[in-house]
Amino acid sequence: MTATSRRCALVTGSSGGLGYAIAESLAAAGHDIVLHGIEEPEKVEPVRAALQGRHGVTVAYCRADLSELTGVERLMTFTRETVGGPDIIVNNAVIRHFAPIEQFSSADWQQSLAVNLTAPFHIIRMALLAMRAKDFGRIINLSSHYGQRGAQGRADYVTTKTGIIGLTRAVAMETVGTGITCNAVSPGTLPTPAIMSRIDAMASSRGISREEATREYMKERQPSGRFVRLEDVGAMAAFLCSPAGRDITGTVIPIDGGWSVA
Repeated sequence: MTATSRRCALVTGSSGGLGYAIAESLAAAGHDIVLHGIEEPEKVEPVRAALQGRHGVTVAYCRADLSELTGVERLMTFTRETVGGPDIIVNNAVIRHFAPIEQFSSADWQQSLAVNLTAPFHIIRMALLAMRAKDFGRIINLSSHYGQRGAQGRADYVTTKTGIIGLTRAVAMETVGTGITCNAVSPGTLPTPAIMSRIDAMASSRGISREEATREYMKERQPSGRFVRLEDVGAMAAFLCSPAGRDITGTVIPIDGGWSVA
């Protein structure tokens, strides 16, 4: 990758899981990476070093609490001072709580709004001036299938994942015609640790195998009957950040095995 095409990508919530898979794809494309999480740096160091070693790019890690503006500011300052970006932003960090609305605590609601929606707004706001100066920027916001439909017991998640789509469209319209794009990626069901724990609990309670429980779980969701692969979401992010993605902006791209059209 040439000096002019090598960019810095900030991926929030990327010490593991989907965020790390997205960081992997962007690193494979030759971009420097800032990983982010709330774990102590020494716990993340093995995966940070491994990512850097596999792809020969600079990979740094910043611990920051995105529920507070000071945490967002710390993350953006770290990114600027460490790798000179971000040129690419992937807003992936998420918090979710499960409760009926009448039992939903105010603290949980405010925390979800702060991490899932307010932090992406501030990250984009703080990055846009430098992106405009370079006439280049790629902003990818992680939404969800639940950003376009309701669900019981997930008021915070449904609301914030719907809101991130609105933010995506607004930013796209404010940057249209420049070298900056803003899109939302909307994955379906992923094999995350939280979902696999739910499937294991279902298998235990019903006395069935994990494979049977997975089939039952997926039957109510994706018509494909299989999980969306983390690396496929990462590949979509890398495509949007490539030259081929320059005229894709303001879109919501589903990766959900047909769930959004079922």
